[in-house]
Order: sequence, then structure tokens, then C-alpha cells
Amino acid sequence: MFNIISYVLFLAISSYIIVDVGRRCFNSGKVYLEYLIKDKDFCLTVNRILLGSYYLVNLGYIAISLSSWGEITNLNVLLTTVFTRIGYIILILCFLHFTNILMLYILRKKLTLK
Repeated sequence: MFNIISYVLFLAISSYIIVDVGRRCFNSGKVYLEYLIKDKDFCLTVNRILLGSYYLVNLGYIAISLSSWGEITNLNVLLTTVFTRIGYIILILCFLHFTNILMLYILRKKLTLK
């Protein structure tokens, strides 16, 4: 019983976080990419590719996380397991965001067309 509750809780929270952060980064990233790359069509393509890869990485983590889920016997284990896995998702999001920003910063002179 506790496993099903933890699955539903984990999927609801992680889905909300992933969709909300992905939408915000996609909308905010347009301005940053348009500054670096003057071609708006290419910016939109790059932004969509980043969003797609973002969703795939997170869905992959969720699938791996659910497949390695242990037996949950009480409420304390349920909360610890769910929020530890949510914390890992947030850390992955931070890592991906800062990696993308760092790579765009490093490549900015090659991308900026005057």
C-alpha cells in the first residue's frame, strides 16, 4: 500500500517540477539564445533540442528511480524515499542548467554573429 502511495506522490511532484522548470527555462532561454545567435529560427531549434533532451534525461532518471524502488513499510520510509529522490531530480536540474549555461558561455564568441 505504501509503495503505491509513494509512486503516486513521487510522480506527481516530480512531474510538476520537471514540466514547470522546463517551461520556464524554455521561455527564458529564448532571450539568452537570441543574444548569442542572431538567427531566430536556429535559436528556436536549439532551444527545442535543449528542452527535448532535458525531458528525456529526467524521464530516464524517473524510470530508473522507480525500477530500483525498495519496499516501503511505513510513513517515515515513504517520506524519506520520495523526498530524497525529488532532491536528486532537483540536483540533476541544477547540474544540467549550469552545464548548459557554462557551455554557451564558453562558445559565445563562436556563436555570436555580428
